[in-house]
Amino acid sequence: MPCSKRFPLPPLASIPPQIACVTDYESYAQERVEAGSWAYLNSAAADQLTRRSNRCALDAIRLLTRNMMPMRGGHTQLDLFGTTYAHPIFIAPVAYHRLVHPDGELATALAAQAMQALMVLSTLSSIALEEVAASTAAPLWFQLYLQPEKAQTRTLVSRAEAAGYRALVVTIDAPITGLRNVEQRAGFVLPGHICAANLRGMPSPPAHTAAPGTNPIFGSALVQAMPTWEDLAWLVSITRLPVLAKGVLNPKDAEDAMAAGVAGIIVSNHGGRVLDTLPATIEALPAVAQAIGGKVPILFDGGIRRGTDIVKVLALGANAVLVGLPIIHGLAAAGATGVAHVLHMLRTELEMAMMLCGCRNLGEINCDVLWQP
Repeated sequence: MPCSKRFPLPPLASIPPQIACVTDYESYAQERVEAGSWAYLNSAAADQLTRRSNRCALDAIRLLTRNMMPMRGGHTQLDLFGTTYAHPIFIAPVAYHRLVHPDGELATALAAQAMQALMVLSTLSSIALEEVAASTAAPLWFQLYLQPEKAQTRTLVSRAEAAGYRALVVTIDAPITGLRNVEQRAGFVLPGHICAANLRGMPSPPAHTAAPGTNPIFGSALVQAMPTWEDLAWLVSITRLPVLAKGVLNPKDAEDAMAAGVAGIIVSNHGGRVLDTLPATIEALPAVAQAIGGKVPILFDGGIRRGTDIVKVLALGANAVLVGLPIIHGLAAAGATGVAHVLHMLRTELEMAMMLCGCRNLGEINCDVLWQP
């Protein structure tokens, strides 16, 4: 008999008691997402070595307890760019939330509001940035891909400013924004009812393919249009919002980004989706933090699955973390409720780990909480 096609299950009506940590959501999510979309969202470049190393490197770090320390008045608050956040667990920019749930980014934003979390909305959001902003009281930042034409970039920036977004996050490590190797592995084609809502009406980016007889990559129009540090400095000059550079692993890139005028750095390897065999994000963090020397805040994106991961990252120099795939898995499994539950579990685990490591607030988390053999 021919194999029957798998039809995704509907979202959960309530959270099963078996879900006790964020990774428990993955199997529930996969049952509720079309196979091609699932592969696209959960794949990475080439042999996926970097994607796996993000987790392995975090797991290899050990914490050291500090007992019987006073914990009265403990909290997880932090201040960034004039705003106080209840905790350092932010929602990373991920494209096309409607691939996994019909409410898409609106459900994610609702959960962010409920859990007092910052949300970074992707340029490739499946719902327009204005609609997302109007739907939530959660603080929002806008993730920006620099567009082929400066007028297009300026339009996106103006829209984000007008809608009340509080910062711009410029992704610098994915100039080939289609992530074609991931798309090819997944056999992914964007469904007809979903689009990059923020780019509606804008010209399509240059083609990936090069002309016959030319270099396959260097000969493509897309590479010829790749942005430079001068373009980043131009962006900083045209907006009143703080600009963060996302995708920094090399300390030299951190220095160049600061020279361009950015207000913050996000250490990230794009989940291994752009270039394989990069270092794990946690491996790159200390050198970047040393190069920055406390001049601007550092955020971390790459493999966070536990509250203990967050303590390790903050101990090595970051101020806050971005969480991507676990948010998408929670959204796919149970909509806004699932996203809120993911954030709640991570925050609860963070506070527990802080208490057991003797840290009453984020400022007390440093290398002393890491076990040195």
